[in-house]
Amino acid sequence: MSTDAIVLLKEDHQEMRRLFKEFQASEDAPASKRGKLVKQILEALTVHTWLENEIMYPEVRERLPELEDHILESYEEHHVADVLCFELSSMQPDDEHFNAKTTVLIENVLHHVEEEEQEWFPKVRESMGRKELQEMGQRMIDRRPEAPRSPTAPKALKKSLDAMRA
Repeated sequence: MSTDAIVLLKEDHQEMRRLFKEFQASEDAPASKRGKLVKQILEALTVHTWLENEIMYPEVRERLPELEDHILESYEEHHVADVLCFELSSMQPDDEHFNAKTTVLIENVLHHVEEEEQEWFPKVRESMGRKELQEMGQRMIDRRPEAPRSPTAPKALKKSLDAMRA
């Protein structure tokens, strides 16, 4: 198993894409099934964005100032996703806005993932050494158990509030 930070984040992205496709394919499924899928999506996104905000973004921002604009945009994209996740966490799957809000969340996250993977992950890989990325990845692995699992968890809410003050 790789400890490379970029590899780990891309693995998270793949899991999110899988969950998104499953949600999109469940259009005719009962609301309860769609609700369970959204709960899984919210957990995966909450953990992932917390790790990026706590470890990846601050370290890349410090080491690679030329990526400052990318990092700031990523923080803002996370904030938009956080707001949607928070709203979805308080909705019932049979709410008339539930599917539409989930679709908007998916579209926003996929846009964000593409930017990361196509634009700035390659720059990070080029500028940081293999050892640095492996050490960063190990910190992510070590901290994953303490990551919030719900958008309403105190650590997740703090992350959202911090984004509004930045």
